[in-house]
Amino acid sequence: MRTEDVLAAIATGLWSWDNASGTVSLDAEAARLLGLPSGAGTFTQAAVRSRFHPVDWNEIYGVVNLAVAEDTLAEARLRVVDEAGRVLRTVRVRSKPVIEAGDYKLTGTLQEVAEPHSGTTAAHTPVTGDWRRSREAFLLDAGRALAEARSTAEVLRVAASLSMPGFSPDGLAVFGIEGGRLNVLGQHGYDPDDGGPFADMPLETEYPAAEVIRTGRALYIASPGEYRRRYPTIWPVIERFGRRSWAFVPLIVAGRTMGAWMAAFRHPVAFTPDERSVLTTVARMLAQALARAGVAENERELSRGLQRSMMPSLGPGIPGMSVAARYVPTGGGLQVGGDWYDLIPLPSGRIALVIGDVQGHDVRAAGLMGQLRIALRAYASEGHRPDAVLSRASRFLVGLHEYAESEAYDDGDVVGRIGSYSGPRFATCLYLECDPATGTLDIARAGHPDPAIRMADGTVILRPTAGGLPLGIDPDTDYPTTRIALEPGETIMVCTDGLLETGGHDLQSGWDRIRAVLEEHRGEGDSLELEKLADALVQAVHGPASHYTTGPLADRREDDIAVLLLSRLGKPARRAPRRSVLTVAQAEPERLSVARQQMRDLLHDWADGEQIDSAVLMVSEIVTNVLVHTDGDALLVAEAAGEHGSRRLRVEVSDASDELPHKRRPGEMASSGRGLVLMEMLADAWGVNPRGEGKSIWFELYEPGPPEGAPEVLPPGPSVGSPTGS
Repeated sequence: MRTEDVLAAIATGLWSWDNASGTVSLDAEAARLLGLPSGAGTFTQAAVRSRFHPVDWNEIYGVVNLAVAEDTLAEARLRVVDEAGRVLRTVRVRSKPVIEAGDYKLTGTLQEVAEPHSGTTAAHTPVTGDWRRSREAFLLDAGRALAEARSTAEVLRVAASLSMPGFSPDGLAVFGIEGGRLNVLGQHGYDPDDGGPFADMPLETEYPAAEVIRTGRALYIASPGEYRRRYPTIWPVIERFGRRSWAFVPLIVAGRTMGAWMAAFRHPVAFTPDERSVLTTVARMLAQALARAGVAENERELSRGLQRSMMPSLGPGIPGMSVAARYVPTGGGLQVGGDWYDLIPLPSGRIALVIGDVQGHDVRAAGLMGQLRIALRAYASEGHRPDAVLSRASRFLVGLHEYAESEAYDDGDVVGRIGSYSGPRFATCLYLECDPATGTLDIARAGHPDPAIRMADGTVILRPTAGGLPLGIDPDTDYPTTRIALEPGETIMVCTDGLLETGGHDLQSGWDRIRAVLEEHRGEGDSLELEKLADALVQAVHGPASHYTTGPLADRREDDIAVLLLSRLGKPARRAPRRSVLTVAQAEPERLSVARQQMRDLLHDWADGEQIDSAVLMVSEIVTNVLVHTDGDALLVAEAAGEHGSRRLRVEVSDASDELPHKRRPGEMASSGRGLVLMEMLADAWGVNPRGEGKSIWFELYEPGPPEGAPEVLPPGPSVGSPTGS
């Protein structure tokens, strides 16, 4: 009797599926089982496919790919349907995939099987829709959890919590390779002190995980007897753990085996194709997650090392001063960027503080930042003034751009170099030179946010300073210097725009958020308290509370953060006055709004709100008159002195014009001439003092009435105006 006749007698047919040619060869019994009428022959894939249930057909691809990867039999149960879609029978397909010319060819058998009864075990039933849905839900959950894991520890924690549909393992282990040895990255369900299979071992050891890593193929051990037969040396160690079945699956990324994953069961598992498919899919996701976590951890370590090498220590400190600084990289990418700060001892005995921000958040920005920081240190160490240091740094950055651009267009590799050159980048910078003995600060600014002053009584004022274009835009830009004095107990804060804008804020709303933190700080200016203030500023932006204080912008933008705090030590005077100084240039009339805001900041706790409005109105009127009626700039000096509740505000606006103002009686339709009339109505005292070059216009307000010893008449000297306006 022929082999074909024997197989037909037991309802078993032969088939050969050639994926490359798209044809399927069937013997007569196989054709009958599939409901094809013409008997033995060669059919198209489409003709054969039409005889399988659509759901089962989708499963066959996964089964075949798994068998190809593991070099095992492809086995599945498929429902055969007629032209109307009615199920005729169920067949078991068993085939051996053979790779030919980069594609596979299946050769095997088709055998009719009886429909399962309700008592049949799950290991031998066809895959049902419920099981498939359960499997898909599990894989989606596992994929999401592994994708969200950001470190190796998190990935291993997710792997330990996996609960697979219908055959959950109670022992898991992830093996890695280090120095030609097998080591355990993480495990679950075993005592880590128990030794056994979880000790480091050479890759040549006769152990399933080592064999899987050597061969790149999965191993499924369905019984203790099979384990004992295949690995007799290690079996006495494994036996005491009481497992009955084991799966060892390779962890492969980009064709490279990076480790192995073990799942052990206390109950027997047959490892059907569907179960092997789930294990293989989880292993692939686990391998990808471990690879991503490893890359992310390497990048974080690289960025931390890079930033540590570029960020200076603040050294032993400044005599009479306290300094604190913080740097926080952005949340994405390599976590390196262009923000930096520096502290530079100067030949004169002074100290320079520098803070800056190179455009971008990538490795190139970090590289430019390092070069610019070194250049600034070199120029400062030569003894140049702040304006000269920034001018030289700007020319240096322009020179770097010109060199990079010339390299991009080099004849050797035009396309490649242009692709790596993203164009010139600018940098903002604030350079502050400090005299520790006097508290004098000379500040030059290149497109950077203005500093803020926290006074001894907790008043916080944004201190406008003169400035120029960001570095690297125009090599001939000038950077004027602004001089301010830091009194004992006062603190100056300089920061990059990331401290203000992170979290969807613009500069104004971001400043309001940071100002509240500065005002709420109640510590003295010593080092410990200044460190606490630096932490509080960073927490306001990156701490949990920051998620509930989002800004007006739709996106929650993130940026590098650098912040530098400098406080002058010493006991503040009992009645230390609040003082604000501001220059409003003819070319910058928009700074008039800054003057109004600074007046409100200075009087934030003034008892009489109407007096605050009056002071703002008079300042606006006087400064506007200087800009309109003279050719010079307006210098505004405001000072509030005295005990709370009986303070005196004195505001003085100076200009270089010798022409004195005259009080007029403007008509109802007049557009000017009301300045002195307003001062006469609103000020408690006012006057005009001629000076050697120019004049000053001043007024005073008393809270809520004249303090003890306040003058009843104008101060001596040539003046115009009086408390009564006569």
